[in-house]
Amino acid sequence: MQKGKINVTTENIFPIIKKFLYSDHEIFLRELISNAVDATQKLKTLASIGEYKGEMGDLTIRVDVNKKKKTLTVTDAGVGMTNEEVDKYINQIAFSSAEDFLEKYKNESNAIIGHFGLGFYSSFMVSDKVEIKTHSWQEKAKGVAWSCDGSPEFTLEELDKGPRGTEITLHLDSESKEFLEESKISELLEKYCKFLPVEIAFGKEKEWKDGKEVKTGKDNIINDTKPLWTLPPSEAKDEDYNEFYRRLYPVAEKPLFNIHLNVDYPFNLTGILYFPKIKNNIEIQKNKIQLYSNQVFVTDSVEGIVPEFLTLLHGVLDSPDIPLNVSRSFLQSDSNVKKISSHITKKVADRLEDIFKNDREKFEQKWDDLKLFIEYGMMSDEKFHDRAEKFVLLKNMEGKYFTLEEYEELIKKEQTDKNKTVIYLYATDKAEQYSYIEAAKAKGYDVLLMDGQLDTHFLNHMESKLKESRFARVDSDIIDRLIDKEEARESKLTSEQQADLTPVFQSQLPGHEMSYFVSYESLGEEDHPVMITQSEFMRRMKDMEEMSGQASMYGNMPVSYNLVVNANHPLVSKIAEQTEKKLGKKLEELRSEKKGLSEEQQLLEKAKEGKKEEEVLQSEKDQMEDVNKKLGGLEDKRVEMLKKHGKGQKLVKQLIDLALLANNQLKGEELAAFVKRSVDLIK
Repeated sequence: MQKGKINVTTENIFPIIKKFLYSDHEIFLRELISNAVDATQKLKTLASIGEYKGEMGDLTIRVDVNKKKKTLTVTDAGVGMTNEEVDKYINQIAFSSAEDFLEKYKNESNAIIGHFGLGFYSSFMVSDKVEIKTHSWQEKAKGVAWSCDGSPEFTLEELDKGPRGTEITLHLDSESKEFLEESKISELLEKYCKFLPVEIAFGKEKEWKDGKEVKTGKDNIINDTKPLWTLPPSEAKDEDYNEFYRRLYPVAEKPLFNIHLNVDYPFNLTGILYFPKIKNNIEIQKNKIQLYSNQVFVTDSVEGIVPEFLTLLHGVLDSPDIPLNVSRSFLQSDSNVKKISSHITKKVADRLEDIFKNDREKFEQKWDDLKLFIEYGMMSDEKFHDRAEKFVLLKNMEGKYFTLEEYEELIKKEQTDKNKTVIYLYATDKAEQYSYIEAAKAKGYDVLLMDGQLDTHFLNHMESKLKESRFARVDSDIIDRLIDKEEARESKLTSEQQADLTPVFQSQLPGHEMSYFVSYESLGEEDHPVMITQSEFMRRMKDMEEMSGQASMYGNMPVSYNLVVNANHPLVSKIAEQTEKKLGKKLEELRSEKKGLSEEQQLLEKAKEGKKEEEVLQSEKDQMEDVNKKLGGLEDKRVEMLKKHGKGQKLVKQLIDLALLANNQLKGEELAAFVKRSVDLIK
């Protein structure tokens, strides 16, 4: 028997392993099985080149748990190890010093295993003692038994020649009892080993017999050694892809379609990416791509490894050029990973463009599910944007789809304003904005339906890309101002009448948190008498803020709307006439009085010209203050008088309620009152 010390420069190696790998302690099983797979694959290689001439036999890797003995054992029938190989690969650990190690890798627990040859030593994260029994494939080599209790001391002794391969037994520590549970080991094998290229057996298959579950004599093989992505695309059928997707995501809906990657130059990359049906929450969809290296699971947290928008896809990627067992920050900076990431973006764009060109009808049918993914890609990846411009679609109110080029051609003639800007009209809700959509259609304009989760962001993005173009929601202003073509009409209301009608309409506006600004437009008699619009800029800012969940200056501002009064509508003229008839004389007296005070104000202002503030007499300041106060009082009196008059005007209230109703703002008690008033007016 040989005794010795593991060749490290510090005696703190095992506490370091336990401390820095503890958050990923389950990784030990993947590491042991990966080593077993490597050993088996090496044997196959030796046999294929004629160096190993013996019988291969059963190459199944076996995982066994013994609850009574508190052990977990991994056994393979691979190449095994000689005494010298055990000494080289197990006893020699290349560490310069514990201090350097701690300092350099304290924030990268994942970077330890594998990257520093510590795959086997991860077993000490969960064990008090680890034993190895191994027999090399080489005929003259004797067996070796190695044992270590978690200190630098080990024992090494010879064994009689036995079956080829390696058996590693972990004596689990008191903190790792969970790994004695069959369900826990099954979970880890499913997570890390389900696609490894050598069969892995864990216990025996079970079946229901006489109302209970009993074991059969057949090995329970937990992995698929030839997963679909390892086959050439020509050998896979649609049903194969759908079945593989169900294996990966048992409860997910059927995907839209897939991309089968099979690249061998300038790097090796295989995999299958699926376009899922994306619902209304992007975040839920992430962490669905599984990253493998030679069929060994690496991670399903691929943000920063693949472009952001590709994290919405589902599926698997496998490349031996992806370094195994390293931290995500290491992966993100790896040059091979960057090349792979760029290539995947290209392949995704190729696939989408191919479907669009060869089967546009199918592409349009799937567009509503694809839209969020493509918009996200265009906004977050410049190269993808350039490709996607050819196949991104816009959908109008009739459900017709257009490319950017097709749609510009459709609207350019009719929807170009006096400043040579092409206006893309859109609505976000066909039912709520129906009257505005119809007003646009009546002018011969086309309206897009933009009701997606990312559409507000996408509009901003496209405005920065499209030349001499902008997007405008149909209810953000009256249609004649949204596409201003200099067809100005005369107003039937004088400026004095407009000034008098403003308090009349203000008197009947809703009294909640929304603010309304009354303005006048010279529209046609056939247009609505009163309309409510909301600033395109303010609404977009609020929409974007709500989606991002971040507070901004716009979130603290009250919701504001414009009450646009049609100065040429007969009903508005009628209200003006009624106001003149009822208050004309009093208003004229107020105007006359205000005129005299205004003239006095102008004289006082003129007298101050050329004087410094301290040169103005106090009596002049007092006189100016008195005039201003009287003018303010007269204006308050005028507004109050007009508001009092307006409150009694059913027609004013009716027109405002009609505008609120068209904008989906009339609800509850106000809606019930509107219905009752409508009946009274009809009588």
